[in-house]
Amino acid sequence: MLAVRLVQLIEDRIELLSRELREKGWDSPQCGDLHKVPADELEARTREIYRNLCEWLLDKAEAQVERRYTELGERRAQQGVAYSHFVWAVLATKEHVRDFVQREGLSDSAMELHGELELLHLLSQFFDRALYYAAVGYERERDRIGGRQRRRKGDEQRKST
Repeated sequence: MLAVRLVQLIEDRIELLSRELREKGWDSPQCGDLHKVPADELEARTREIYRNLCEWLLDKAEAQVERRYTELGERRAQQGVAYSHFVWAVLATKEHVRDFVQREGLSDSAMELHGELELLHLLSQFFDRALYYAAVGYERERDRIGGRQRRRKGDEQRKST
């Protein structure tokens, strides 16, 4: 099965893929706010993306994707990372994985080419869901932060009257 071969390739090359992504994507101006994320955390999340991707492709564990990326969206909001920069980073990751699949040329026959196309569809679906759940978490955290700020401002106004 093509997905299993891809998972094995990714697992064998997690460090290489993470380094390439860091060098290619995280340094772009569209991801500038990622400097607000501690380097070791960003490194760990980059590797985690590939591990999550492998699990999702094999198990299709949407609940895990929902939980993890909702938490990640909340965390990036807490860190003050602009949502557009976060989205760009996810899109850069998606593009990097897609390029990796195409570069590796996993299909040797028409049947495998069909499988590769299906795999690219699954990859796209994974990243679309990851972005959605991250947006949910980001919005939730922004609403929480905004509510806390409004309460604090209201308290200050009451004290001054």
